[in-house]
Amino acid sequence: MNLLGSFFTSSIGRKILMAISGLILFSFVVGHLAGNLQIFQHPDHINGYAQFLHNLGPGLWIARIVLLTSVGIHVWAATALALENQKARGDQPMPKRWIRASLSSRWVRWTGYIVLGFVGYHLAQFTLGLINPDDYKSHYTYVMYQDYKVFGLTVIKAGTEVQNVYLMVYRCFESAPVSIFYIIAVGLLAFHLEHGLQSMFQTFGWRSGKWAGALSKAVTVICWFYFLGNLAIPCTILTGALKPNPDAHVHEAPTSTVPLYS
Repeated sequence: MNLLGSFFTSSIGRKILMAISGLILFSFVVGHLAGNLQIFQHPDHINGYAQFLHNLGPGLWIARIVLLTSVGIHVWAATALALENQKARGDQPMPKRWIRASLSSRWVRWTGYIVLGFVGYHLAQFTLGLINPDDYKSHYTYVMYQDYKVFGLTVIKAGTEVQNVYLMVYRCFESAPVSIFYIIAVGLLAFHLEHGLQSMFQTFGWRSGKWAGALSKAVTVICWFYFLGNLAIPCTILTGALKPNPDAHVHEAPTSTVPLYS
């Protein structure tokens, strides 16, 4: 019990909690991007993927609870550490090492809070339907053309009626304000990840002097790929470079307002 309590009361413990929760959240955003990039394939892919997640039932709720808990721990640990550092510094002038610090590390806390606000907006729009509720209530059904398989196993059969997530995502990013807001948010998230991943490696003791330079470059490349992957979706839709697949419109029909997973 004392060991568990030390994670919440000591600086080292809070850093470890922050690193572990950050790793969980990073794994989620990468998986989320991989799922969203299926928008560039036939509608069967992203619609089948969304329905597969929805069919997980309790498993999906367990994943949501783990993610929400990770978010709470991550935000709490970051705030506690920031307040602790501020208290320790007192009225002393800002150290020179702060001036030499990377831009991402100097603004990591504020980019984190902004991204947290975006996540709230994202959930309100795609999952809860609180943003533009009239549009949310006019979802579309979609009938799968082919089986959707996971690791070779059919999880959604051809002919199954599912929600048309493909069309919803496409129409969402046809809006310039929404696309611009999304691009700014994922840009800040990538900016946040650049410092967060390096701090995580440092906390776990994986960032030695020998590998620090190479690791820093690898993290930067990963964050750029993450940003560009997210950037591709709204940019190609907004500019018309990505045309909606004709199959996505074949099965349009009003349906019930069951929350979508996004």
